[in-house]
Amino acid sequence: MKTYDEKHIKNVVLIGSAKSGKTTLAETMLFEAGIINRRGTIEEKNTLSDYHEIEHERGNSVYATTLHTEWRDYKINIIDTPGLDDFIGEVISAISVCDTAVMLLNAQYGVEVGTELIWDYVDKYGKPTILAINQLDAEKANFNQTIEDAKSFFGPAVTVMQYPLSTGSTFNSIIDLLKMVMYKFPENGGKPEKLPIPDSEQDHANELHNELVEKAAENDEELMEHYFQKGNLDEDELRQGLKIGMMKHQVFPVFCLSTRKDMGAGRMMGFIDNVAPSAIEMPEDFTEEGQEVACDPAAPTRLFVFKTLVEPHLGRLSFFKVIAGEVALGMELQNEKTNTTERIAQLFIADGKNRNPIDRLKAGDIGCTLKLKNTLTNHTLNGKGAKGNIDPIHFPAPKVRIAIVAKNKQDDEKLSEVLNEIHMEDPTIEIEYNRELKQIILHAQGELHLAVTKWRLEHIYKMQVEFQKAKIPYRETIQKPANSSYRHKKQSGGAGQFGEVFMKIEPYYEGMPPFKEFPVRDSETHELPWGGKLVFNNCIVGGVIDARFIPSILKGVLEKMSEGPLTGSYVRDVRVSIYDGKMHPVDSNDISFKIAGTMAFRDAFHQAEPQLLEPINEVEVSIPDAMMGDVMTELQARRSMIMGMENEHGYQVIKARTPLAELDKFFSTLKNISQGRAKVRTQFADYAPVPAELQKRLSEEYHKTEVAELH
Repeated sequence: MKTYDEKHIKNVVLIGSAKSGKTTLAETMLFEAGIINRRGTIEEKNTLSDYHEIEHERGNSVYATTLHTEWRDYKINIIDTPGLDDFIGEVISAISVCDTAVMLLNAQYGVEVGTELIWDYVDKYGKPTILAINQLDAEKANFNQTIEDAKSFFGPAVTVMQYPLSTGSTFNSIIDLLKMVMYKFPENGGKPEKLPIPDSEQDHANELHNELVEKAAENDEELMEHYFQKGNLDEDELRQGLKIGMMKHQVFPVFCLSTRKDMGAGRMMGFIDNVAPSAIEMPEDFTEEGQEVACDPAAPTRLFVFKTLVEPHLGRLSFFKVIAGEVALGMELQNEKTNTTERIAQLFIADGKNRNPIDRLKAGDIGCTLKLKNTLTNHTLNGKGAKGNIDPIHFPAPKVRIAIVAKNKQDDEKLSEVLNEIHMEDPTIEIEYNRELKQIILHAQGELHLAVTKWRLEHIYKMQVEFQKAKIPYRETIQKPANSSYRHKKQSGGAGQFGEVFMKIEPYYEGMPPFKEFPVRDSETHELPWGGKLVFNNCIVGGVIDARFIPSILKGVLEKMSEGPLTGSYVRDVRVSIYDGKMHPVDSNDISFKIAGTMAFRDAFHQAEPQLLEPINEVEVSIPDAMMGDVMTELQARRSMIMGMENEHGYQVIKARTPLAELDKFFSTLKNISQGRAKVRTQFADYAPVPAELQKRLSEEYHKTEVAELH
């Protein structure tokens, strides 16, 4: 297979809402270039891109799939992405390494929900963007309305390059405003006939052509001067101006397509070849330390791994972009993250599940390799002379959480291994092994994301699993001081057990005055692993408790704090002072004082107005104006405290503080309320007291469970 240089490699990501035609476009582009001799279809489950079993079952993309085509001496790497925001991690990783985004718009529906959500990431990365209006052959297709929607959403950068002569069942001709010709396609699509623009369309075409020329000229002073001098720009000057505009994010060229009928893809591929920027023309990448890394073929080799995939019977596939230099078979590269050396034993260009062996790839190209031992997504592999890691892809925080258990207890260990493997493939799924809650908790992007994960566990890994409601990590503390004492005495023949402890407990807060009720011999402050502090004062005088037993009392207190008296949750922010006690010259030992410390703390805690605290999340919801009332009502029904509202890019942004316990099913409910248009961000803020009635109910439930376990 031919090795292309950095000037003749174009990396394109296909993005858009579900059912906009991305997979069919990818198939058409490969067919047009002769890479495949027959186009597969979603319905027949034989496309190169959607080849996973779950994609066949669902009828849409779940994974981002890498493909390639060769068109007029250029290599176009294509990444076909899912259109559902549950799989946004796949989309973001593809956007991060591609140089041009092709945003598909369904001519029947205009700018859809999925388009809005994905656009945030294209805009964030500043990627040059082509708008491809697809399904112009559909009965409900409306090109003009779609353009209006696009201009309303994307702004004045929307630049019409083509328009259809007609839409619906008669769609077969496109007026091209760059070349000022009409392309007329045969009934079954394919190579079009190049014809003059009909007289009836000449005025309209001239008007739009002039707008195109002005748009191209305004992005460069020299071109603007040529335009003023000549009143027009030639085709090469137009291309130059459009490229500059695309790279400034001030031109989004519009192309017309029917991917189903194979109409228009070839012309768009020609534009990608001639106008869309190559990697060497794009802004430099950066290392984590802020060092610029240019796409320089003569520089030391750098590979950035943007995706990891475990294929059954094959092993781990690592997809990478050659950021600089070149990679060749047999090269040894250094992974600074893991401080290991990896050998490139195999090198491929991927077309879905097909892998084409190749000897080398140059800067700007995309490829994959097998069985790297210690290299994962977001890792950089450096050749001799290269240092530092490429700035990683920043994936969005998860939105939903659920507990998972293996139905067969013998699979517990295997479940942990498999979940770690799934996280390795998909960093937007986070795995939490929560000792406090005694649960394995999955954090994901949505209900569908969870459902697909469960499907994979059951069908790929052959494990039967069950989802359960994730528990809430409550905290316990106290609101007033309390004193208690406890005598532990046990005699059952031989040496007995004896220990008596007197203690005072108080709510702890930063800057509180020192304890003065009794002289403090020594004081220890413990930063608790679960947050908050324990201050432990030893006020024992006169030897009533031997100093060697004080650590045992502390151990007993900490043990009870790890399973609080109220609900079994962690206890935080307490000051404990041991001021008196008794011991026996024979029967006192460490276990006696540990038990006495535990029980004294428990009794004092119940007298000190125990307070249950719950985790509070900061929630930010962006929604269109018309939906604000319904979303506010839903938030308030979930015990949210509304912190403010503001307008941002045409959306209302509601900021609230919501208990984690109330966020169960919130995101799916919000999706229904907003017809999928809501954007949500959430993160842990702090702990706050739960309402009294809820505290009472949770405490009663815990003690019922305790009694049941005792019997």
